[in-house]
Formats: sequence, C-alpha cells, structure tokens
Amino acid sequence: MIVIVDESNLPEAAAIHSVSWQDSHRSFCSPDFIALHTPEHQREYLRGKMDKGSKVYMLVKNRPVGVVSVTGSLIEDLYILPEMQNKGYGTELLKFAVSLCPDVPTLWILENNESAARLYRRMGFKETGNVNAITDRLAEIEFSLEREEENP
Repeated sequence: MIVIVDESNLPEAAAIHSVSWQDSHRSFCSPDFIALHTPEHQREYLRGKMDKGSKVYMLVKNRPVGVVSVTGSLIEDLYILPEMQNKGYGTELLKFAVSLCPDVPTLWILENNESAARLYRRMGFKETGNVNAITDRLAEIEFSLEREEENP
C-alpha cells in the first residue's frame, strides 16, 4: 500500500529517509556529515518539501519500507530501507511516482549511484546530458523517462 505522508506518519517517513540516505552516502561522505542526517533532520527536510508543494509518499508492506517525493514531474527522495532493497519495492514506488507526473518524468541521481542508475535505466529512463556539480569531485546527473512513441 502506498500512502501520502502527512504529520501523522511523517516520523516513519523521516526514519526511512534517514537510514536509507545514510546507508547510500556512507561510502563517500564524511562520518560527521552522515551523522547530521538524523530522523529529526530528515523530518524537517521532508516537512519543508511538503510546505513548498511536494507530495511525499510512503510504501507500507507489513511495515513502512520506502519513500518517494513528487513535485510536478520531478521525482526525488526515492529511498528503500537497506534491508528491504532488491525486493521490487523501488520499482513499485517508481512506477507509482511516474503515474503521478503530468509531463515527462525526470529525476537526478548522484553520478556514483550505480544501483539507482540500473533501476532507472531498466524502467526506461535515459540520461539527458544535464549535470549539476555538487562538489569539485561529485555531480548529479539528470534522467528523464523516454516514453514509447505510438506508431501511426
């Protein structure tokens, strides 16, 4: 079941975001920077996104396992708990997020996030060529979904 995140379940969504973000960034961020991304910090981050119009959703199986946010046709914050990855949950949340996009779905990933890139490519996303430098050694790359053209 996929539910919208509001104040009543924001703590659970923030906990997923925190644990998953820390796990995915641990190999290239300093321990001090990782430690800043507590559930409380991520709760304020998600609340700020929601206050600015983003919709945040949580995937719940027997328990909450993943989150994603959608702003227009921009998909962000797709995180699955580390122990729940590779079970199809990321695909399920991504398909849901894509279904909400009024225009061409786009997203940005860190260039070193090969597991995310594999998922997005498998789902039909392609690199657009747009790059956003985060630091002098790390950048984000943009992907967009190439929809099948209908034959006349």
